[in-house]
This record gives sequence, C-alpha cells and structure tokens, in this order.
Amino acid sequence: MVVLLEGSPISTEELWSAILGRSETQECVYYNSSWEKERTNRSGIEPCYGDKDKRLHCFATWKNTSGTIEIVKQGCWLDDVNCYDSSECVETKESPDVFFCCCEGNMCNDKFLYSPDTQAVQSKSHKVFYFTRAPTSNPFSQKPQLFNTLLYSLVPIMGIAAIVLFSFWMYRHHKLAYPPVLVPTQDPLGPHTPPSPIMGQKPLQLIEIKARGRFGCVWKAQLLNDYVAVKVFPIQDKLSWQNEYEIYSLTGMKHENLLHFIGVEKRGNNMDIDLWLITAYHDNGSLTDYLKANVVSWNELCHISQTLARGLAYLHEDIPGLKDGHKPAVAHRDMKSKNVLLKNNLTACIADFGLALKFEAGKSAGDTHGQVGTRRYMAPEVLEGAINFQRDSFLRIDMYAMGLVLWELTARCTAADGERKMNASSRCNARPTSSPPRRLSPSSPW
Repeated sequence: MVVLLEGSPISTEELWSAILGRSETQECVYYNSSWEKERTNRSGIEPCYGDKDKRLHCFATWKNTSGTIEIVKQGCWLDDVNCYDSSECVETKESPDVFFCCCEGNMCNDKFLYSPDTQAVQSKSHKVFYFTRAPTSNPFSQKPQLFNTLLYSLVPIMGIAAIVLFSFWMYRHHKLAYPPVLVPTQDPLGPHTPPSPIMGQKPLQLIEIKARGRFGCVWKAQLLNDYVAVKVFPIQDKLSWQNEYEIYSLTGMKHENLLHFIGVEKRGNNMDIDLWLITAYHDNGSLTDYLKANVVSWNELCHISQTLARGLAYLHEDIPGLKDGHKPAVAHRDMKSKNVLLKNNLTACIADFGLALKFEAGKSAGDTHGQVGTRRYMAPEVLEGAINFQRDSFLRIDMYAMGLVLWELTARCTAADGERKMNASSRCNARPTSSPPRRLSPSSPW
C-alpha cells in the first residue's frame, strides 16, 4: 500500500520503485586511488546519471595485501543484473585478486563486505570480513589478531606451494629437453589453452555488439574507465582463438600499425564456454565501415595507405636479434578492408590473425593450404591452384589482397583541391565494381 502525504509530491519513477521494493540510486561514495595519474578528484560523492529505463548502482573495488585493505575505486556502476535488489555491497567470489561488489541504494558502497558464501552475511556460523571507508586516509589495517591468524595459516600453505612450483619447474625444464608430443585429451579446450592475464584482476562489462564475423562477434566493453574490444568465439572456433592468441604472443608483435593485444579469457562451464580475446577499441571501426559512410581526401588516402603498408611490411619481416628474441615472418592470409581498423587520426592497424601463419627457420609452417580467407581477395593463381605454396608465395598473396584494399580506398577518394569528384553511384557503393588488377601468368615465379 502506498500513501501519498499532502504537500509531498513524488515522481512516477519513485512511485514504481516503492511499489517494486526497489532502492533508487542517485549518488554513491566516490574514491579513485589513481586520481593523480587520471587527473580526477581523489574522493567525494558522485551523482549517478543514466537512461530512465536503466537501473543505477554503486560499486567498490579493493585489494587485500597481507591483511591490509587498499581501496582501488568506488563510484557509480552501469545497469547490471548482478546488482539488482542488493542493499549491501558484498563480494562472494572465492579469493579473487581484486575484490569487486555492487549494490543498489544511495551511498550503499560506503560499507562493503567479503563473504565467500552468499549465506554468510546472515549466518553467525560463517566468518565475514567487514570494511568501511575511512573519511580521510587509505589503506586500512585489519585487527592484529586477524592478521596473525592469517599469517600463521598462510605460511605453511605458501611453503607447500613453493615446493609444488619448484617441482613443476623442474618437470618443465626436464620436459623441454625432449621434442614435444601432442596427445589427445578429453579437455574441451585442449592441452594448449592460453592463460587469462587480466580478467581475474579487473571487472569487465560488455556494452554492445559492434560487428559480427566468421568466427564470432565483437563487443564494445568497459574495463574500469577504459573502453576495449572483446572478440567472443564459440567453443567450436577454439583453434582460431588459440591461433590468434599465439600470433599476438610472438616476439615483436607490438607495433603501431598492428592492433594492440590486451589478453584472453574463458567464460562458462564445460561445453558451454565462450572464448574471449581482448584488444584495443577504435571508434572508427573497420576500413569497410568507414568507407561506407565517408569519402577521403588525397592526404587522408596517402596516410591510410602508408600506415597500412607499413603494418603489413612489418608483419612480413623476419627480425632477428630483438631484445625479447626473434620475430618470425607472419603471413596474414585474410587481408581485406574489414580486417583493417582505423584509429582516431585515421592511422591504419591490421587485425584478425585467426588464419595467420608464422614462418620460423627450421620449423614446419603447419597447414600451408593456400585457399583460405575471403575468395573475393584471392589472386587468380590461388583460386586455380597454379602456384607452389611456400613462404614467399603467402607473403605475395597478402600483397595482392592489400592491392584490392587500396583500390577500394581509392574508389572513395576525392581529388585534391576539388579537381575531380565521385559520381553518386560510386559514393553509395564502396565495393570495387570495375575489373580487378590484371591477372598474372601461370609462369609467374609465385
């Protein structure tokens, strides 16, 4: 039953919130441990804003280092089903590296709890760690008795862990002296599943789907205060996910004109697993999408072409003697305008290495089947199987495909100083409509 008192008007949103028993979140406690680096306030109260049909929450993230609690961030959080109808900020995961909780209600993140069991908050038989934000300083120390208890409990465990790690290192050191042998496994992710370098440490929230491709979809996501791109692979495309991770992990793969790699992650259980690959996010999207909505000037065409060529040349280059080791030559094998992303200043960077092939001296290149990728970007000799698929052949196949990408780019270019303009039909279609570059003869050396 809702009683309206005379002289106390309430809004429709407040009325529905009262009927549903839901707390409205209008402001949250704010704290940022990186305030100097990010040039923000250190602490205070943050007003929460969002769409009217979305629910607002508060959140807190903190670390526990040897019994000392250090708050990382506090503030407003986006609409998240995990936070619904939670009046207290409680972390329930078992021993995370960075603790995270969210709740509904004004200033509900002023106090936050850690309880591995969701029932522990209401049960006296479980131990609950309770923290609150002090008004002036961070971090906060727990009671000495608790610290001593944790110390005496963890020292034996750490000793056993050190022995196990040393034994594992000895086993790996001995194993690497012999050629590796791959054996079948019942694990759905196989024996060479890559590690998950970031997701156990920072909260990541998917926001919206930006693109769909052959091997999955690409999401725009929020990683704390930064936007990232998350490419989600279904379990049946595990090999593509694994190959892309291995290519990104090669020595020397950090380059201005190659998409910046952040990490990988597995989500789900058993066979219901999604494989995530996290990279930098660029608002302009792919070159295909950009050319559909825009034309480019002569200077912009030259800049995009130059940075694209620089990225492909670096990818193809075999570079010994780097600080971290030897960078092998890599063939992309799926060069097309959809796999070229544009940064805010229209600098091109090459993405999507799911079909890429590395060439290391004295080692097999693996699957050297040439007819992979997008048929529209394949050279005629590839389609007819008239070439011998060797290292240089794959690199030249990439060059042919890049020529078609440059052709698409030129078709959407206006001449300098307005001397020539595109006609209306070519403005509406960024795809090439005339004949592709001339066909090479079968006697070509590649």
